[in-house]
Order: sequence, then structure tokens, then C-alpha cells
Amino acid sequence: MPAPRMSTTPLPGIGVQYDLTTREHRHLSVIAHRDGTRSVNVYRPDDPDACAHSLHLTSAEASSLIDALMPAHHSPSVLHTTDLGLVAERIELSAASMWNGRVMGDLRLRTETGASVVAVLRRADAVPSPGPDFRLAGGDTLIVVGTREGVDGAAAILGRE
Repeated sequence: MPAPRMSTTPLPGIGVQYDLTTREHRHLSVIAHRDGTRSVNVYRPDDPDACAHSLHLTSAEASSLIDALMPAHHSPSVLHTTDLGLVAERIELSAASMWNGRVMGDLRLRTETGASVVAVLRRADAVPSPGPDFRLAGGDTLIVVGTREGVDGAAAILGRE
């Protein structure tokens, strides 16, 4: 089977467009925007220049899609899974989160979900084992460890606005 045809086009002020023609002669493109978002475009089979559908994805959604397409690849969000059923995941705290500016103890994550925050990444710094008086900020990335259910519960709590 021949390799798929892929081309790259710089889009000044926007980002980069990647075009792929599949073995079935379908045209797909992904625009990697400068802000980290992605647009995935599927073109009509009868007119490869006419866009039939377009999806705009956040950087987190794009990472999840990559994980679904390439499950064996190292995910930037899932750090490790053991035979014990534990996972460690990166969860970003949005600036609109109700937890922005509040202390870690207010979360009650371990009590509510059984999951633990083992570190907080803020800009170029890492804060290991943040205590209950650690003040959260929008843009923080929390490293959360627990069962799949516990980490999903923690993500739901952290996503509250």
C-alpha cells in the first residue's frame, strides 16, 4: 500500500495546515492554530476542494483524539497505568474554574473521589505534594492519581465553573 500523501502549508498569522489524501482519495485537513486549537476538516468526495464538515477542537480535545487514534502512543495526559488499576493524569484548571484562586483544601478531592493531587505544574515550576493551603490559579496543571473513576470524578470537580 502506498504511503498517504501529506502536505504542509504555512498560514501566516493563523498556524499550519496539514492536508492528507487517503488511499480512498478522500481529502482531510488539520489546521494547527497558533493558540493550540485544531480544526479538522473533511472534504466532499465528489469535490475534494469543498469542505463537507469542520470541527474546531481545543488542545485538550485534540490530545484526546490523538489518544483515540494512536492508543499505543504516549499520551500527554495519561501518565501511567499499573496492573493495580491506578492512573495518573494531567488535568488543567481553567481560568473560568470556580476553584481559581481558592486553596487546595476547598477541593476535598480525596474525600469526594479517592483521587489525590500529587503535584501542580505552574508555568515552568512544579509544586510536589501541594498542601491544603496551596492556592490554585487558572492555567495550573494538576497531576491527579487514583482509580479511573476517581480521576474522572476529580476532572469533573475541577471543571466546575
